[in-house]
Amino acid sequence: MNSSKNPSANQRGPHPKSSKALAKEQVLREELALIEGQSEGLLKALHILTREGRLNQDAKRKLKQVNHLVQLMSAPMLKLHEELGGEKALSVVDHGAGKSYLGFILYDRFQKESHAQDDLALEVYGLEMRAELVERSRQTAQEWGFKGMHFLHIDTQDAKDTALLPAQVDVVTALHACDTASDDAIEFALAKRARLVFIVPCCQAEFASALRQTKALSLSQSPLAELWRHPLHTRELGSQLTNVMRCLYLQSQGYQVSVTELVGWEHSLKNELIVAKLTSQKSRTAARRLKQLMGEFGLSALGPKRFPALDWSESTGSPESDEMEPEHGLQES
Repeated sequence: MNSSKNPSANQRGPHPKSSKALAKEQVLREELALIEGQSEGLLKALHILTREGRLNQDAKRKLKQVNHLVQLMSAPMLKLHEELGGEKALSVVDHGAGKSYLGFILYDRFQKESHAQDDLALEVYGLEMRAELVERSRQTAQEWGFKGMHFLHIDTQDAKDTALLPAQVDVVTALHACDTASDDAIEFALAKRARLVFIVPCCQAEFASALRQTKALSLSQSPLAELWRHPLHTRELGSQLTNVMRCLYLQSQGYQVSVTELVGWEHSLKNELIVAKLTSQKSRTAARRLKQLMGEFGLSALGPKRFPALDWSESTGSPESDEMEPEHGLQES
């Protein structure tokens, strides 16, 4: 047969790629998207990237969470920086910093986005209990010339009383600070009158434990106790109540609060992001509702310990109102 009369014989297209090759290309595209705009050398120094410049599954999951949190933080922080004149570096305190992925990536990105060049746009303070992680972060910051990064070997419970941190702080973060460590971060934010707060809670066990201890009595008194009859529901309800109370607590102390997803649930079940912005008014209604909810679920005994800024001697039986209590000396931000 004359091949010139049969174009298909000589003009066949490339062989279709195998599903394995297509999957590999998809993985590479995802990795490139995650590290786009970031320093590859810094990510390697943090052991997020391998020496070959690749991401393993665990690193990919963590980087996706950190990137999204940094993205959500950047716009309000840049706005705050401008509102404060753009000359003074914002102070950020990161509770339970761990390996300080969040601190390093936030610092690197904010310095670039604020066009600070040689001037400091950010002062980051990472608080961590594990001494070896503190030392490693200090070495990395020194190697990269990040003079605005500081790391303290300190318990988050003691942070608000140390003289090693600024008297007034602009931003407080806590990414997966376990159980009551998130509450320590909130108390720190209140003590320092932080203008912005970003909390991603983790492993809320305290309320679930209290619900479990009073379960039998609660079941005999209220149908509401059916919400936590089963152990799985006890854990879930305890976590939900904890974060609802945290939001009300922040509102009661003069913060505007919003709650959103950090990333898709397929990446992490610890996925709730609480964002709080300091305003000029405290909410009496939020304080009242917090106390009423604590009473309704038999948790009032934890109130003075967990939410110490509230007056627990006051009755919660007064009618609901939207009355707001002004706080002197604060500007609307």
